[in-house]
Formats: sequence, C-alpha cells, structure tokens
Amino acid sequence: MNVRYRVTLSLEEREALRELIARGCPKVRRVKRAQILLAADAGQSDESIALSVGVGTATVYRTKRRFVELGLEQALSEEPRPGAPRKLTEREELLLVATACSDPPTGRARWTLELLADEMVRLTEHDHIAEETVRRRLHDNELKPWQHKMWCIPQVDSDFVARMEDVLELYTTPADEAHPVISFDESPTQLIGEVRLPVPPQPGTAGRIDYEYVRNGTANLFVFVNVHQPWRHVKVTEQRTAVDFAHCMKDLVDIHYPEADKIRVVLDNLSTHTPGALYQAFPPEQARRILRRLELHFIPKHASGLNMVEIEIGVLAGQCLDRRIPDMETLKREVDAWTGRRNASGARIRWFFDLDRARQKLGRSYPLVAPIADSGDSLKAAA
Repeated sequence: MNVRYRVTLSLEEREALRELIARGCPKVRRVKRAQILLAADAGQSDESIALSVGVGTATVYRTKRRFVELGLEQALSEEPRPGAPRKLTEREELLLVATACSDPPTGRARWTLELLADEMVRLTEHDHIAEETVRRRLHDNELKPWQHKMWCIPQVDSDFVARMEDVLELYTTPADEAHPVISFDESPTQLIGEVRLPVPPQPGTAGRIDYEYVRNGTANLFVFVNVHQPWRHVKVTEQRTAVDFAHCMKDLVDIHYPEADKIRVVLDNLSTHTPGALYQAFPPEQARRILRRLELHFIPKHASGLNMVEIEIGVLAGQCLDRRIPDMETLKREVDAWTGRRNASGARIRWFFDLDRARQKLGRSYPLVAPIADSGDSLKAAA
C-alpha cells in the first residue's frame, strides 16, 4: 500500500507547502495534510508521519493517494462527504412548512418543535421524527413559527398617499428660516429610583446595581426637531394633555421661532394634536394668534416611521434615558445636558425617503385613478 502511493514533490510544490504551514492557515486539516506530504516526500514511513503529525495512518494513506491520483490541491482539500440521507422527503418538508404556517393546536398559543415533530409523525408514515430534524428544516426555510412581530399595517388609500406625499415634500424642500419645518412628537418615560446605592466599576470588576428598584411614576417628553437645521428641543412634563400640547405650540411660536412667518409642524394623529387644544389652554384671541403662525401637517395613520422625530427619540433613549433616572428634576437636568451637547455638535437627521422613492416603492399600492369619460360620449348618453 505504501509503495503504490509514493509522494514526490516538485520544488514549487515544496515551497508552496512550506509557505502554507508558515502562514498558519486557519484550516488545521489543510495544514496537517501539507505536513503529511512534506514528510512523505522526505521518505518517512506512514507510522512515523502519523505519530509526528498527530493523525491516523489511514489519513496518511488517503492524503498520499489523493496526491498521486488527483494532484496537490485535491490532496490538501476535503473529500466530499455525502452524509446521511435526509429524514424528510421534499414533499414532507413542504408539509412541515405548511403545518408551521397554520394555526397551532387548540389550547396552544404557538407551534413548538415538539408539537411540530408529533404532528409530522401523525401526518406521515414515520415512527419518529427528532426535534432537531424539524429545527434544521425550519432553519433552511428561514421560518420561526414561535416568533411574532408587532406591526402597524397601514391601509394605503388616497388619504394615506396624500398625507405621505405632503410630509415627504416638506422634508425635501429647501431650508427657509421664515418657514421652518418642525417634526414633533411625545414619548413617555418611567422614573425609577435605586433601593441601594450602585457599586461603581473598578478595574477587573463590572459595576453593579441592585435588581430591586423603586418606581417613582412617569414623565412625558415633548420632542421637537428642525428638519433642515441641527436643532432639537425636549420639554419635560408630567402629562401629555391637550393643554400641554397647546403650551408646546406656544413655545414654538413665542420662544423658539419668534421671527418666523409660518411654522410648519409635522405631527401624528393623537387626539390632543388639534387646533382646538389651543382654545382649551388660552383665550380665543391668543389661541387665534398662535394658530395664525402654525401650519399643521399630519402624517398618515399607522405610519409613525414617516415622522422624522421618531429617529431622534430613539437616539435620546439610547444615549440619555437608558438608565435609572429617579425624579423629574434629574430627568430635566440630564435631558437638557444631552440636548445642548447634541445641538452644539451639529448633529442632524439625514432623510433619504423622498417622493420618487415613495412612488417607486409603493406605486402598486397607490389608489387607481378613475378614468374620465369623454365629453362626447357623455352627451350621447344624455341624449
């Protein structure tokens, strides 16, 4: 057996194998095969090669045989391994997918691997199907029936399209100091205090906080973002009533943009976001004065992703609020510090979803335009 498969390397092959070993190829088996070929070329026996490389004599034999019959690259590579046949046929795999996409059994909230394996045994002629078999076939089909994602599914009708295109056009218009575009929304946050003082981190030891905490109520954050300028403002309040909303609009007009002719505000369809809220908070003359300076633009229902301020709220939550903040005073102080640094840094949101992209992506969902009858046909029909 050893005489039949004699390894004789050329000078180029020896250099290539030595370079492979010196380079430290991440595939250990490939390095070991290179060591086997170099040792066999040097005239060592299979037993001594197996002992020095740390493999079996059968591996030495197969490597030498593949070199003689197929060449150097094939000797270094893996032989194809057919493996065991699949437990489920193609038809049975389709049946598994269909079952996983159907409603779970009565009394169960969702399919599990165990339930699916038992159901496949019932539906097929198999005596047993392992849960791992079910898991692999579901993985191949990128299917996880035990997971669900909560999603607001909008109805793309003419009203949705009109509001969407109105907002997108605002986002893409050139900046105008006399007509700023402000994206507005609110976000609740919990006030959480510590029961015991946290232990600060030290070299080699992570900081520690007690799992027990004190819930000190909730607060509300009204967030303003200028669509075209690196400016945002966060107002901390105890509630988010219509009166609180009205005072936010007054702040926009009288404090933040007193020189603007018209402030265009993008906001969602919350019941407190109405012009009538200003009449609940202020005398009619003052409410009318504020509303003359405002131009409200509402995003479509179930389309909060079109409100640019949602991105800023996510940044605020990750950079500032992702911790325990015990009271309103601390919350206001921390939020003001975050807002000041972020405004000073010149950070702003880059928005890329414009009218062209919207029509390209949602074109099939746009409502169909009703055909207009020819005037001549109308007269004939009337006659």
